[in-house]
Amino acid sequence: MNKNIALNEYLDISPEVVHALADNRPVVALESTIISHGMPYPLNRETALQVEQCIREKGAVPATIAIIGGRIKVGLSHDEIEFLAKERDQVIKVSRRDLPFVIAAGKQGATTVASTMIIAEMAGIAVFATGGIGGVHRGAERSFDISADLQELAMTNVAVVCAGAKSILDLGLTVEYLETHGVPLVGYQSEKLPAFFCRSSPFPVSVRLDDPQQIAHAMSVKWRSGLKGGIVVANPIPEPFAMAEERINSAIEQAVHEAENQGIVGKESTPFLLARVTEITGGESLQANIELVFNNAKLAAEIAIAYQEINKTS
Repeated sequence: MNKNIALNEYLDISPEVVHALADNRPVVALESTIISHGMPYPLNRETALQVEQCIREKGAVPATIAIIGGRIKVGLSHDEIEFLAKERDQVIKVSRRDLPFVIAAGKQGATTVASTMIIAEMAGIAVFATGGIGGVHRGAERSFDISADLQELAMTNVAVVCAGAKSILDLGLTVEYLETHGVPLVGYQSEKLPAFFCRSSPFPVSVRLDDPQQIAHAMSVKWRSGLKGGIVVANPIPEPFAMAEERINSAIEQAVHEAENQGIVGKESTPFLLARVTEITGGESLQANIELVFNNAKLAAEIAIAYQEINKTS
């Protein structure tokens, strides 16, 4: 088990996850922002539980991460997931900068990609499944609005399985940022960056890998050679649930325009944009979001299993 577990006085790991880590069994971290700020109740609760089930069915252990009563929780009970889903107004969206203050105040927090990566590494979990990573926002040349997720990916040794960056973002600048900071952008069975709701975009990935074993081997080589930082595993949404590019882009452009007019910026912008896109598309984007999360969870479990096999034999 990772030595940091015993050293962090703010960390509570569920017995199931503790035993899995101690026995060198595969564990997949999951964020909680998607529960509290990504979907309406009770769909958010049902989706969170189904994502955990996807991981269990593949043979890995899920570890949903959040802040509850000022404690860092790795592996949530059904009651804790219900609380995050239902009492969303009491739950703060927590990235790296927010962690110490939410913990010190004894409050509730839903973790973003960045803070989930920090806590996953703290607990000794190497693989994390999410919907899409944050990135460079449209108009960032004026606002300098760049997600903390990207900087975390440059520093923290966790592989993040996602459907690319959220398509409400500037995908081209996001790719450039990742390249500048040395973050590998792996396309799973794809040579193009998935665009969240769509299976591809005009932007190339840094390397294509076609099976979980290849990805797990690359993770092992990167970190054992002393190269710090995460890996983005970009996994395209399954074909039956992908949205037409023109339809989703039109919805996004309308939502971005509304956000600008209403002065919505910072960490409030992504929940607003995703909610408005859902409304504009009549719920189609929400269903696509759910399906891509399930797809990412399954691949993350397969990668975690392959990574643990490498660690056992090395």
